[in-house]
Amino acid sequence: MITRPEPALSPLQQGLSLSRPTSLVLLGALLLAACGGKTEPGAAPGAVAPAVTVVTVQPEPVPVTAELPGRTSPYLVAELRPQVSGIVKQRLFKEGSDVKAGQVLYRIDPATYQATYDSARANLARAEANLEVARLKAGRYAELVKIEAVSAQANDDAQAAQKQAQAEVGAAKAALDKARVDLDFTRVTSPIAGRIGRSAVTAGALVTANQAAALATVQQLDPIYVDLTQSSAELLGLKRNLDSGRLQRSGGDTVPVQLVLEDGSLYGAAGRLAFSEVTVDEGTGSVTLRAVFPNPKGELLPGMYVRARLTQGVNRDAVLVPHAAVSRTPRGEAQVMVVNGEAKVEARSVKAEQSIGDKWVVTGGLAAGDRVIVEGLQKVKPGAPVQAQEAAAAAAPAAAAK
Repeated sequence: MITRPEPALSPLQQGLSLSRPTSLVLLGALLLAACGGKTEPGAAPGAVAPAVTVVTVQPEPVPVTAELPGRTSPYLVAELRPQVSGIVKQRLFKEGSDVKAGQVLYRIDPATYQATYDSARANLARAEANLEVARLKAGRYAELVKIEAVSAQANDDAQAAQKQAQAEVGAAKAALDKARVDLDFTRVTSPIAGRIGRSAVTAGALVTANQAAALATVQQLDPIYVDLTQSSAELLGLKRNLDSGRLQRSGGDTVPVQLVLEDGSLYGAAGRLAFSEVTVDEGTGSVTLRAVFPNPKGELLPGMYVRARLTQGVNRDAVLVPHAAVSRTPRGEAQVMVVNGEAKVEARSVKAEQSIGDKWVVTGGLAAGDRVIVEGLQKVKPGAPVQAQEAAAAAAPAAAAK
């Protein structure tokens, strides 16, 4: 049997034979691409709207607080200065300790003042003796002049001598009082109760009456003042909001104040606003407010930098929104995402200037009943449809699962 070889295929026939399976694949890809081109941009075929968690906001009364910077200052301050000159014999206190009002803190050498006091007392005794002699003589002359036993001139001299002796007794008493005061001033006492600082002199130092430098300083720290500053523009805006009724007073004449310490912790005791300065500082354009705080443990020291929170009124129409729901635009404006009536996402600019706990106080941009997205923000964008679920309803299954 003779086998004939198959005729050889031309290059064109070989290319058509090899490309037929490839062309089928390409055709299927084109059909899939054509079907995919009919899908809405940004959504996969058969995609489901993402689920988000929302809170429905409602206006509620919110206290309007202002956080103001300030520094602590002592309630009372007494600088100790000597009122007589002399050598300091003793220092009778421990630096940094608490002292009582009237407690003796320094003793100045009293020797010369004791001698002056003793001399003044002797002079008073002499003046009183002379007065007694003059009184007796004036009495006798007053009787003798009636019978003309002495001249009228002699009687007048006796009466004048008695009055002069009385004046000398008064002068001697004043000199004795002055000597007693100087002697008492050799004991330097504390005029107030408080904590005393370091001593500027030691025993053996020479001090002079009414010298410029203080021997030491006593400060009363319980209670203690906190001097705060607030810009006049903020104070003016607060008064206008109160007058217009937008803000209401929190009640009573006492304004409570909370203190935030330098480390960010909250001071344990609340204070009250004592007064507001009646003038504006020309250099800073601010007004000074003074608050009073109890300080029984001495935690607050003069000169500490603190921040005080004052409740300045109540906003009856404020809205509280969780921190997680508020973002910032590139321009720094506060913004939230809201689910509108069509179940689509809508970006909303809001006014959020105060934070209370984990929520922002929103005073503009939201209305009662608005649904603000608090979870799932990373899955949505403005205009996209979503499935909204209330935060309380979403939290119930999670709590049950635990």
